Amino acid sequence: MFRIVAALLILADLALRARNFTYFYTDQGVVPRSLAMDALPVDASVYFLTGSQTGTAALFAIHALFAVQLLVGYRTRIATALSLVFVLSLDLRNPLVLSYADTLFVWLLFWAIFLPLGERWSVDAVHADRAPRASVATPATALILAQLVTMYVVNGYHKTESELWTSGEAAALVLGLDDMTFLLADLVQQVPTLLQYGGLAWYYMLLFAWVLLLVRGHLRTVLVAPFVLAHLSFAVTVRIGAFAFVALAGLLLFFQTPFWDDLRALLVRAGVPISRMNERASRLETVAAAFPRWRPLEGVVVRLSRNPRRTAVAAGAVLFGAFALLAVLSAGGLLADDVDPAETAQRGAVGFVDHQTEWSIFAPNPRTTDRYHVFAAQTEGGERIDVYNDRPLTVDKPDAELQTQYGTYRERFYMNSVRAGEPADTQALFADHICAEWNEDEAVDGELIYITMYVVEADVTWETIDSPSERTWEPSELYRHGCGDREPTVVEL
Repeated sequence: MFRIVAALLILADLALRARNFTYFYTDQGVVPRSLAMDALPVDASVYFLTGSQTGTAALFAIHALFAVQLLVGYRTRIATALSLVFVLSLDLRNPLVLSYADTLFVWLLFWAIFLPLGERWSVDAVHADRAPRASVATPATALILAQLVTMYVVNGYHKTESELWTSGEAAALVLGLDDMTFLLADLVQQVPTLLQYGGLAWYYMLLFAWVLLLVRGHLRTVLVAPFVLAHLSFAVTVRIGAFAFVALAGLLLFFQTPFWDDLRALLVRAGVPISRMNERASRLETVAAAFPRWRPLEGVVVRLSRNPRRTAVAAGAVLFGAFALLAVLSAGGLLADDVDPAETAQRGAVGFVDHQTEWSIFAPNPRTTDRYHVFAAQTEGGERIDVYNDRPLTVDKPDAELQTQYGTYRERFYMNSVRAGEPADTQALFADHICAEWNEDEAVDGELIYITMYVVEADVTWETIDSPSERTWEPSELYRHGCGDREPTVVEL
């Protein structure tokens, strides 16, 4: 189930990123490869091979094919490793739009390489010469469970540094942010006290998530259920991308045999035609059997299985090598010919520790400042407009719901990078792109000549959680730009 959900997440992510295909992933957009390399000093990545639309589209297609291979479970371990390479490469192609969901998903995929994800419901299972195992317990199963628990516990630890979290108020204030909440958020904003108790419960759930590793069977199911409910609530209230769904995929791994037995019994009692589904599965097995059987390592696996010591040494070597490689890549460095192996291993270890101690999601201090953007621009004919929101120039809110100012959730992450001005050329490249797009349209009132980027912010207080209109909004200048060779000139609001 984890394998299937992970593959579907990759396909869904590709489909969602395709909405900003040219804008974010080609050299014709706001993040050319040079800017991406400045953000993370990595120059070897699959998605850095080309910056053209055609070439990048081809890479998207190959990326999707590996995800489909993972979905059906054909040469599953290879499919998992190749999917990881493409997922990580796509993340590196535009680090300005990433979130903790992307980081968590990369680590889950990495540990999943060492799991028998093709054991059931797969082409590999049909090709296997033995019955699927009832359960699996290996260092890899421990590590992937520990990955999710580490994310929870470290995040909880960061939250201990903020009184807003220890009092429970943080959850209510975060859900008052109009620029990142949607769907049912308006409803839950009406009960801030309930949100406060929910935030306090979430805080303690994070701190004591390590208990999930110690319990088994039905008790583990009972303790995992609140985490599932919490992430489902995030998915329908806070527009934070795929984080809720990635975490839910990871939580699937915590459900043991009793849960699946109970689920099957529940489906039978509900009248779900299990026998008919089994018949359809048999027909699928016929299709799976037609796939070519390619087992280049079969002899090696047999020899290793007969020698436990050799197996342990080989497994340790593979784990260390893969761990070091991914840790170095994720830390932003690459293996060079003149790099000392000891230094490389040290950098890899540092990268791993940095990533596992950086789970500061909404922590230690959560953002409690609502915001929207106004890009004041002037044309040659003297017309003044808000070019970001495509309207006459005004400092008023662009929409009743501020989250709609972003076409996709990754646009909000990108605007966080623009606001921070990191890397250094981010704002200039964005402004140049706006100028070029406007001037290509041959506007009636002439070319765009000046742009001044503003962010308009307001503090969310306990009294204004459900009433953004009552907040005090203040604009501040981010960046001024002159289109073409013009000197930057401020365009006043």
